[in-house]
Amino acid sequence: MARKRVEELATLDTQNLKDKVEEYRRELFGLRLNAVASHVKDYSQFKKLRKNIARGLTLLTQKHS
Repeated sequence: MARKRVEELATLDTQNLKDKVEEYRRELFGLRLNAVASHVKDYSQFKKLRKNIARGLTLLTQKHS
């Protein structure tokens, strides 16, 4: 599944990739707020979102090099 995510992100241009990383960051922020305010059903989402953010940032770095 991670391979699909990387391939999907790799096809994006730089601006769309930045937008996608920001979208993941907003989702993570919202998830954190929900965790404080109420019960979160799936705590594995935290790890998944952090990894997706890291993948996006890694691809951005590779594209700039």
